[in-house]
Amino acid sequence: MPKLPRASGDLHVAAFKRAGWIVNHIEGSHYILIKEGSPVHLSIPVHSGKELGPGLLRKLIRTAGVTNEEYLEFFNR
Repeated sequence: MPKLPRASGDLHVAAFKRAGWIVNHIEGSHYILIKEGSPVHLSIPVHSGKELGPGLLRKLIRTAGVTNEEYLEFFNR
C-alpha cells in the first residue's frame, strides 16, 4: 500500500478537484466539496500551517470512492 502524502488541506482540496469534486461552499475553515451524481459530500479542514491527519485523509478517500493509488495520481498531477 502506497504511503499517503502529508500536506495541508488546501493541497488535498486541489487533488479532489482534479478528481472531479467541486467546492460547493466554505463553512469557517472547512471546504465542502460535492460531486455530481454522488449522494455524499467531503468536508476538508484548511488551517494554515497544519497538515491533514492521515486518518481523516483515509476516510475522505474512502468516502470519495477512490483507491489510495488513484488518489495519489490526482495528488501528484
